[in-house]
Amino acid sequence: MAAIVTQDLVKVFGGVRAVDGLNLTVAEGTVFGFLGPNGAGKTTTIRMLTGMAVPTAGNAEVAGVRLGVDGAVRAKVGYLPEEPAFYPWMNPLEFLDHVGRLFGLDPATRKERANRLLEQVGLTYVAKRRIGGFSRGMRQRLGLAQALINQPEVLFLDEPVSALDPAGRKEVLDLIDGLRGKCTIFMSTHILADVERVCDTVGIIDRGRLVEEANQAELLKRYTVPAFEVECESGSEELFTAWLQHLGQLNWVVSIQPEGNSARVVVNDMNLARMSFLSEAAGAHLPLRRYEVVTPSLEDVFLRLVSESHGKTS
Repeated sequence: MAAIVTQDLVKVFGGVRAVDGLNLTVAEGTVFGFLGPNGAGKTTTIRMLTGMAVPTAGNAEVAGVRLGVDGAVRAKVGYLPEEPAFYPWMNPLEFLDHVGRLFGLDPATRKERANRLLEQVGLTYVAKRRIGGFSRGMRQRLGLAQALINQPEVLFLDEPVSALDPAGRKEVLDLIDGLRGKCTIFMSTHILADVERVCDTVGIIDRGRLVEEANQAELLKRYTVPAFEVECESGSEELFTAWLQHLGQLNWVVSIQPEGNSARVVVNDMNLARMSFLSEAAGAHLPLRRYEVVTPSLEDVFLRLVSESHGKTS
């Protein structure tokens, strides 16, 4: 069952199509990574899906509710903006109680959920401390707690770790990973390593248009390029350069990207390359420090797809 479905979703600001005919389907219970360069339309999409902005055209359904139906979708979603805002004079318990009131929760439920969520995000020890003195990481964790106070069916996270230090990023990503299966998570980001770590499915957006959408493993497999990375011993750079020039003349080599004393070699026949690579190096008396088959990263796929997207629209 789909938790989010969009059909030709469009948002125009002053003649600029920030979101341009977006068609998405996000499966229930998954962690969906929404990727794109800055300004690609990620935040605008989230604002429409949470009912905070009205689409210019198109339709969308979130948690079984069609957008525009009396704001009913807001009761079914949680939202953590990139920079969550708080009342600095409140403490976390007071703030979560306030948010619970906005959702119409009774006093007993508000108290139980506030205490449980503060424990879940690791803020019990500052439950009665003023929020104004919190670090960015603590504020992000509190923001995640407020986004969960209504037990949402779909949780929207807009760049949840972009401004955090490595320790803060790990804390928030661990929390997101712990929510897997408890609700559908729609996470926008431009930090690809975070998506590789926690997301099941990936959607890539650029200039308001969906470039690709697929399961992460399927995406990597689909855009796998048969390639090797090789690195020579220090002091062998001159011999290495000559060897690379020789490789470039072989019919199973497609391209070579040298960088210092290493290189990426793209081939068209992996089996032939495996059999020939080391013998070619031995024949040239080249001492290799490293030789390995390259596994594409999500960053490789992302950069390729965005580059191709720019080529199509330029």
